[in-house]
Amino acid sequence: MNCWTVTSPCTVRCTAHRVPPVAAPVRASRYTALAGALLWGLASGPRLARGEVLRTRARGVIRALGTTLEAPAPFSGPRPGETGSLIVSDHISWLDALALLAVEPATALAKREVAQWPLLGPLAERAGVQFIDRDRIRTLPGTVAQVTAVLRGGRSVLVFPQGTTWCTESGSGFRRALFQAAVDAGAPVRPVTVSYRQCGEPSTVAAFLGDDTFAASLHRVISARDLAVRVTPHPALHPARDRRALAAAAYAAIRGTCVPAHP
Repeated sequence: MNCWTVTSPCTVRCTAHRVPPVAAPVRASRYTALAGALLWGLASGPRLARGEVLRTRARGVIRALGTTLEAPAPFSGPRPGETGSLIVSDHISWLDALALLAVEPATALAKREVAQWPLLGPLAERAGVQFIDRDRIRTLPGTVAQVTAVLRGGRSVLVFPQGTTWCTESGSGFRRALFQAAVDAGAPVRPVTVSYRQCGEPSTVAAFLGDDTFAASLHRVISARDLAVRVTPHPALHPARDRRALAAAAYAAIRGTCVPAHP
């Protein structure tokens, strides 16, 4: 096992609706709205990677899913001459990245399999997502160098350093490798908690786990009643620390906001 190969005890059996799913006509309406939102994003072409365009399209997809975004005011991003931030988050669902990009446009890292997903794959590519091979350790130095260059260029980078998804935001500790990019670039690390609720109570329905398929996970999200995704930012961490300390501090910040999500 290498630093990209991380296993989670969570399986699709961890996912559950807290309240009865929506009726079939509501699901059909959401699927139609989602298709429109994705096609709208694809029609943006290369402009999709631009900050405000990306934020607007991400919010549109979330609305189409019937999901409510609970987040702070949109973040303006680095000022001219500043480095970008390394945005690190817990990882529960494919919906995590959409929620985070709806708050702050950034260059996101994703596993290479995402590129093959219908509609979302091409959309992610046009949004500037960088696809990585988590199973090949020899690609890691190049990935760290690539992230360092993006941060130095003044654009923030979104990563999920748990290496896999978990059914709640507690998950596991963070892998340290990509924190080296923040150290090398002198960039701040900004931890963010992503969590899911139905009717105000913690929910696992949006989790994307184990051998689950994207189609099945999407159907659960589309079917979920009163689903909300909450984005909670934490104070930035100074990059003067070493990567081990940065990873531990970021994980502690996120873990400190956790509540049990199992019904």
